[in-house]
Amino acid sequence: MQAWSYALSSAHYAPATAPILLRGDVCLNLKTAAALGYQGLELHTREDVQLDYDTIIGTSADCGVSVAAVVTGWLNTQGGVSLVDDRPYISHAAIEGMRNYIKMAARLKTNVIIGWIKGLIPEGTDPQPYLERLAGNLTMICTEAREQGVKIFVEVINRYETNIFTTVREAMDFLGSWEIPNCYIHLDTFHMNIGESNPVEAIRSCGERLGYFHVADNTRLYPGSGIIDFRSYFSALKEIGYKGFVSVECLPYPDGETAARRALEYLKQCEPEIRTEG
Repeated sequence: MQAWSYALSSAHYAPATAPILLRGDVCLNLKTAAALGYQGLELHTREDVQLDYDTIIGTSADCGVSVAAVVTGWLNTQGGVSLVDDRPYISHAAIEGMRNYIKMAARLKTNVIIGWIKGLIPEGTDPQPYLERLAGNLTMICTEAREQGVKIFVEVINRYETNIFTTVREAMDFLGSWEIPNCYIHLDTFHMNIGESNPVEAIRSCGERLGYFHVADNTRLYPGSGIIDFRSYFSALKEIGYKGFVSVECLPYPDGETAARRALEYLKQCEPEIRTEG
C-alpha cells in the first residue's frame, strides 16, 4: 500500500535552471502527471494569472490528479514584493497578492505555499521588527485562508537563499511564539541537507505541524541520483503520521519527464524499507 500521495512541480513557463519538471498548459500537465503515475500537480504561477477553473477541475477529476499546492514565489521574484518590506505599499501589495492566491487555491480545492514571499531581513538590522511584521501579516493571511478552507504552508529555505526560517527550529519557535492559526511547516530535502544537522530529527520535531514535503537529492537533481538517505526521511514521516503530499521539486535533468519518472521509481523502491522506531 502506498504510504502517501506523490506530486511534481509544474509551471506554464520556467527557465531550465528552475526546479520545475513539467512546463506548459495546466491541463496537459495534469494528464502527463497521471501518465507518469503521480497523484498531484504543484502549480507555480503568478497571483493574477487567468485560469480556466472549470476545465482544470474537470481534467483533474477525469485523470485522478489533484492540484497539490499553489506556490507563491513568483510574486516575490517577479513581482518584487514581500511580507516584511519596510515600505507599507510594498508589503500591502504582497498581502493583496496572497489574497489572490488564496482565492485561486480555494477554487482549486488546494493549499498555498509561502516561501520567498516572506522576504529578507536587511543585513545589519534588528530582526525583531521584521519578524513582528511577518507575524502580523501571516496571522491575517492565515486567518482569511482558513475561512476559505485553505491551509498555509511556510517553507524552510537554506541560509544561502534567505534569512528567515532557515531551520525547522526557527520556524517552529516562531509559529509557537506567535500562535499563528492555520499555518504549517513545509520542508524540502534539498534545503534540509544544507541547514539541518540532523534532518530526521528535524522532521520528527515538526509532528502535526508538518503540512507539505518537497523532495530532491543533494544536488537538487531527482531523488536517488545523489547521497540523501530518503529511507530514513520517509521513516520519520511515517513516525509522525504525515499524510500530505510528497512532491518532487528538482531540476529537469536530463529532462523533466525523465527526472519525474526516475524520481517516482526510486521513491517507490524506498517504501518497503520504511521503518518506525519501537
